[in-house]
Amino acid sequence: MAGKIAVDFGTSNTLVTKWDENNSHGNSIFIPEFSRYLPQYQDSIATIPSLIHYTSDHKIWIGNQVHQHDLYGSRHTFRWMKRYIATRNPVRINVHGTEITPLQAGKDFLTSVLTFALTEAEINSSDEIAFSVPVESFEHYENWISSVAQEAGIMRYRLIDEPSAAALGYGASIQANSVYLILDIGGGTMHSSVVLMTEEAQLAGGRRCRVLGKAGKDIGGTTIDQWLFTDFLKKNKRKDFDADIRPISNQILAACEHAKEILSTQDEAAVSIRMDSGVELSHIYHRDEFEEILDSYEFFAEINQTIQASINAARERGYDENKISAILMVGGSSQIPAVQKALRYRFGKDRVFTHRPIDAVAAGAAAFISGVDFFDYIQHEYAIRYVNPQSGEYAYKTLVERGTSYPSLEPVAKLTIKASYDGQEKLGIAIFEIGQTANQKPNGMELIFDQSGSARVIPISAQEQENRRLFWMNENNQTFLCAEPPAHKSEARFSIELHIDENKRLTITARDLKSNQLLYSNFPVVKLV
Repeated sequence: MAGKIAVDFGTSNTLVTKWDENNSHGNSIFIPEFSRYLPQYQDSIATIPSLIHYTSDHKIWIGNQVHQHDLYGSRHTFRWMKRYIATRNPVRINVHGTEITPLQAGKDFLTSVLTFALTEAEINSSDEIAFSVPVESFEHYENWISSVAQEAGIMRYRLIDEPSAAALGYGASIQANSVYLILDIGGGTMHSSVVLMTEEAQLAGGRRCRVLGKAGKDIGGTTIDQWLFTDFLKKNKRKDFDADIRPISNQILAACEHAKEILSTQDEAAVSIRMDSGVELSHIYHRDEFEEILDSYEFFAEINQTIQASINAARERGYDENKISAILMVGGSSQIPAVQKALRYRFGKDRVFTHRPIDAVAAGAAAFISGVDFFDYIQHEYAIRYVNPQSGEYAYKTLVERGTSYPSLEPVAKLTIKASYDGQEKLGIAIFEIGQTANQKPNGMELIFDQSGSARVIPISAQEQENRRLFWMNENNQTFLCAEPPAHKSEARFSIELHIDENKRLTITARDLKSNQLLYSNFPVVKLV
């Protein structure tokens, strides 16, 4: 494959990353107008600010477009959508007379990003993509992601929790058979995961990762923004409900967020807002003062508690803290110097790694969807298609159940292949990946964009919904058994056995029953996931 993509929808920034199979590296995709570059260690990473603005004439601005139009502080701009979705916040915002929820705003944002990302990455909507998901809100967040993927026309996708993706994202710096702690302090959440990286001797593939312990809290960069917002108003002797503050509250919040980012690299940052009355609200924050604010809200204690909870869970599985080889830090707020200092103080400076805070999750998710995975079992169900003799319609027989271990010691299936007509020379099997059943609606509708860019709603049948669950794995090579001499109708011509090898490939051993000739021995047919 040319490469698969992964999406890391973050509270502050969203990344779309494409896997480069030649270099085994994830590259962030730059989407014109939507994206901007953020510095990371000795590189720059293309990111999309997680922002959407609704205009009065029913247009939307996405990501960096919001900054370009100077609309970040507008009341009609949504931010922190992921945090509201993850916590199931029921807030509704009146936008030009219409109430919009973060669920809807997030869907509008992400479907727009996906539509353009597929084009930029030259990815087909039938290709499988990966989404990273928060560890502390997995189930209901999965349902929301499913609705987004469906609306974006994505037929096949997989989920990976953010801590596990981060472990893969730091893959170039980690060693097999060691234990690592991943601390992710993103825009809306903080989570700590202890993972074991293993590489079994009989496996020819890449690294394997097993999660030993996880813990999470709803604290992140946006929480810090709120603390600064509250402190700034207090220092200017104001309240957030004051009549002259409410219209500019978003501007103040944006300025506080900017100050937080500056204080990660500089010793001071100014926050200055001019009110409609001409009165100026201002304060210069010094890094020491900023750290005192964090400490007053017990931010560092929260970090320690989260880390300790994940370590305690790992200890129950036989892995003590002293077995942790390295701490891998990800998320924008992990760049705060006081946070890094606290981690180095606890674990030692040589064990704390900070060079991939922005793109570790997205890069790891891209690696995961491209086959560098954590599991020693099959994630999807696979079946062969045949014609039901009673109904004359296609039916499917399962070959590989979801959860099947690999490599297989015994055949996962044994089949006899019969000819469909007299003189048939090419026979084979049609192998399908079976997606999980979605909630199907008898009168479903689908939003599409025509060539002029206009949105249209078209009906989608239950049968079409069912068809989208099915992906033909070997459509371009379904008849690979050659009958010499040609077979007769209904003649049992080939016996085949199917195995799964150590590289997660479905292999075939085939024998011609007429000549007793062995045609294939453990020949790889399709790659499973």
